[in-house]
Amino acid sequence: MKKLLMNDKVEQIILAATGARAIRQRQMVQSLWSGYGEIVRCQLVRGTAASVIVKHVSLPQPSAHPRGWNTDRSHQRKLRSYQVETAWYEKWAQQCGESCRVPRCLHVEKLDDELVIVLEDLDSCGFAERVTSVSEVEMLACLSWLAHFHATFLGVNPAGLWPVGTYWHLETRPDELDQLDCEQLKMMAPVIDDKLNNCVYQTLVHGDAKLANFCFSPSGREVAAVDFQYVGGGCGMKDVAYFISSCLHEDECERYESELLDFYFTELRKALIELASSVDADALEAEWRSLYPVAWTDFYRFLKGWSPGHWKIHRYSERLARQVMDDLK
Repeated sequence: MKKLLMNDKVEQIILAATGARAIRQRQMVQSLWSGYGEIVRCQLVRGTAASVIVKHVSLPQPSAHPRGWNTDRSHQRKLRSYQVETAWYEKWAQQCGESCRVPRCLHVEKLDDELVIVLEDLDSCGFAERVTSVSEVEMLACLSWLAHFHATFLGVNPAGLWPVGTYWHLETRPDELDQLDCEQLKMMAPVIDDKLNNCVYQTLVHGDAKLANFCFSPSGREVAAVDFQYVGGGCGMKDVAYFISSCLHEDECERYESELLDFYFTELRKALIELASSVDADALEAEWRSLYPVAWTDFYRFLKGWSPGHWKIHRYSERLARQVMDDLK
């Protein structure tokens, strides 16, 4: 098993945050991308909870990135992402209700070259299931989560978060744009970006709403989300398109597009009613439905530059991209 980075200083932070006498057991959940730390489950002795999840960011020395993007720009983007996640848990997460469940933050500690975020353990709260392939029940649960999340934050100013959310946002990805081998898509990329950034109805987007960042109940009908490094302002379709692309293959994307969008917008309308929102649901749906292929193409643009052989680059994505570029000319 890989040796944990957690040190005595971090352990004292955890004990103080939870009132525990000791940490009985430590279990690595996962390493953070590119060696930036780890996520650890800590079993506690007589704490306020039986266990907590600790996200421990420890800045690495420069090293080779698995896809070759080990640039200072990449490093600064990652640093900013952890600052954003800290702001999310400190100032925003508590606004999420049960319909867009997120882990409760118990404590945040910022050190010179380390960051410690102590979170509620979702496994102990009934969200212990993780899936690598998705059933219809689980997929609809995630789309419902996204709809309630987007409704909750409609029209907010994303203070402390990314002004424009998602990890593939054009402004933060010039290296990948330079590598893009489709000249038309490269030329249209700023137009696509502007179209999404200037839509009337803006909300907060999760920014990395892939299947791996959702935690399920045993039935799959309830779900919670984690990993808020790229949360920020934007059109909700960015999350929806990205999530669907993380679940379905080419023919399924085509086959289920209308059904999944219909379900999402039904849930969005329900959420607006629950929140007593004054937003015009018809206008919101009309605008966002028209932007679904634009959001899909925006991610496709990043993927083509970042990993040209990726499995998500298929005929469905290419068809939507051609349609969007023709429409925006």
